[in-house]
Amino acid sequence: MSKVELFENERASGYDQFVETWIPNYHAFLDQLPNLLRTAVSQDLLLVGCGTGNEIERLVDQRQVWNITGVDPSPEMIKQVEEKFEGYDNVMLIEGLVSDLDVKKHYGAATLLLVLHFLEDNGDKVALLQEIGKRLLSGAPLILLDITGNKEQVKENLAILRLLLHDGIAVEHVDQRLHRIANELLYVPEERLIQLCEDAGFERPVRFFQSTIYMGWMIRKK
Repeated sequence: MSKVELFENERASGYDQFVETWIPNYHAFLDQLPNLLRTAVSQDLLLVGCGTGNEIERLVDQRQVWNITGVDPSPEMIKQVEEKFEGYDNVMLIEGLVSDLDVKKHYGAATLLLVLHFLEDNGDKVALLQEIGKRLLSGAPLILLDITGNKEQVKENLAILRLLLHDGIAVEHVDQRLHRIANELLYVPEERLIQLCEDAGFERPVRFFQSTIYMGWMIRKK
């Protein structure tokens, strides 16, 4: 993989506040994870790009006891998760990439939230999906959330996102952030995302969520 996006310093320490501010309905999406993962084919979960552990927080105290493996390349993000879930025997955290995980270990479900738009569509996106697929049992669901759309769709939805941001953010900061999303992040159109998933060995994705530029998908390993 040619590029790995690391969250360090302020990007790591301020991540939770950032996603709450810039992703409308982010917590509503996470709150549905326990229900979405009812279709897992085993109790072993793989959370790719686990960040500060927001997904883990929704899953550790459920009646369903999950064996959770969270993987993230950022040392500072992993450190935050370790502090949050110290003492949880069913949470294993790994600083690294999916490709670092034992390929003989298979999981009953996985999540991939807000990761793909950092990867080039030069083989890196499909490679990550393939690495996840190698570690999933047949029929296992992958829950995916990412920026999705063509240039015009993203531009139109960014105009709506601007309306949903709270008034306390400086206009200059809003302009800079929306410009970065539109011009620097590596999102793909919906049709391309579907093709990437199918090329990686998954069934055709089902979109079940959208909040401005962010779309959520249920994808199953063939």
